[in-house]
Amino acid sequence: MVTLSIVSLGCARNEVDSEELAAQFATAGFDLIDQPDQAEVVVVNTCGFIEAAKAESIDEILSAAGGRADGSQPVVIAAGCLADRYGDQLASSLPEADAVIGFDGYPDIAATVRQVLAGVHPPAKPPVDRRRLLPMTPVARPGDGPATPAWIPSQRHRLAAGPMAPLKIASGCDRTCAFCAIPVFRGAFQSRPAGDILAEAAWLATQGVKEAFLVSENTTSYGKDLSRGALEALLGDLAGVAGIERIRLSYLQPAEVRQPLIDAIAATPKVVPYFDLPFQHASAPVLKRMRRYGDAQSFLDLLGRIRLAVPGAGIRSNVIVGFPGETPDDVDTLVQFLGEAGLDAVGVFPYSDEEGTRAAGLDGHLDEQEIRSRARDVSEFADTVTAMKAHDRIGDTVSVMIESTGNGVSAGRAGQQGPEDGITYVRGENVPVQRLCPGEIVTGEVVDSHGVDWYIDL
Repeated sequence: MVTLSIVSLGCARNEVDSEELAAQFATAGFDLIDQPDQAEVVVVNTCGFIEAAKAESIDEILSAAGGRADGSQPVVIAAGCLADRYGDQLASSLPEADAVIGFDGYPDIAATVRQVLAGVHPPAKPPVDRRRLLPMTPVARPGDGPATPAWIPSQRHRLAAGPMAPLKIASGCDRTCAFCAIPVFRGAFQSRPAGDILAEAAWLATQGVKEAFLVSENTTSYGKDLSRGALEALLGDLAGVAGIERIRLSYLQPAEVRQPLIDAIAATPKVVPYFDLPFQHASAPVLKRMRRYGDAQSFLDLLGRIRLAVPGAGIRSNVIVGFPGETPDDVDTLVQFLGEAGLDAVGVFPYSDEEGTRAAGLDGHLDEQEIRSRARDVSEFADTVTAMKAHDRIGDTVSVMIESTGNGVSAGRAGQQGPEDGITYVRGENVPVQRLCPGEIVTGEVVDSHGVDWYIDL
């Protein structure tokens, strides 16, 4: 058997893609291993979202092409968003990759890798604008199609153990944010049928998964091509899946968060009190140039409605600093908003041009050094306010899912903490923490904090 390793970069959505590719390779007889430096084939599932992600993807391809631990040369396959976005352009500029395979090549990827192993190198395809390829609505409507779900376990192979797993509920995006190229290579928005999602969730539960992390490019759009209230209904159905104890939503578009969804998150058993709201900025003029909606006050109003319905909710956001035309007053507006919002986690990203986006052609571009200076200042302030928010959690009683144990320390995440938002460390005089197991859910009081991390006593 040929050994093969998949390196998954970028978002949790890409992680699902990697596990779907892994299922194909396993079915085709490849031996999946998690050591890229020992594999005969390395598939790099790239990210093409922003400049830093592209650079990381290329570095990973070059690293894999540098050779295996025993000095032999592996076959290196570039797949994923970067491969699809640039296609033959990437292949010509990066000969270290033995093949560049975009999304169209996924159904036959195992056979293509066999061809490369045999010395046949299929040409990469030119990039295409996928907004014009995918349907705006799914082919099957509610009530149509087979009575049993189309999804089967052989469509996914888990690459990492652990009690949390991303669960894809949709693909693509119809929004026209000026800074984002995702719709070009991910295509138009399309919801997955609920039956497929529920079947996959049930299978994940058999693999030891306790938390289903719902991922897509725009989760609040789920069901707009199916039926009104489809996302709220999906949450209720997922809550009935045996073995799944926690449900978490990712990437809620602030402009699309309506009261029924807030109420459903508050009322549906197993749905954790967590809101991922990428505001991107708080200045109305900047948001307008970004082709987004809202301003500082409307965002604060939204946060107020969330906290009224879900007391103690965990809320994270992302912001972009240095967008073309951004003024010092705009930055002040953003900083003031972050000071008032009381967010638990904030990702601060310096603006960078993306090919094919409207923002790249706007006037008012800032000097790169100025962009990075502003981003550094906003990031430092965000670190301060999120640390203060964590400190304010002291005295709260929270539910934590254990994710790791060892050396007498158990750690996991509270319902209010998403992946990479912080860690909760468990201490206990009455309950020996070394006896806790990954996937176990415990309740305790927050007694201390460090940065965005919490400490609880059982």
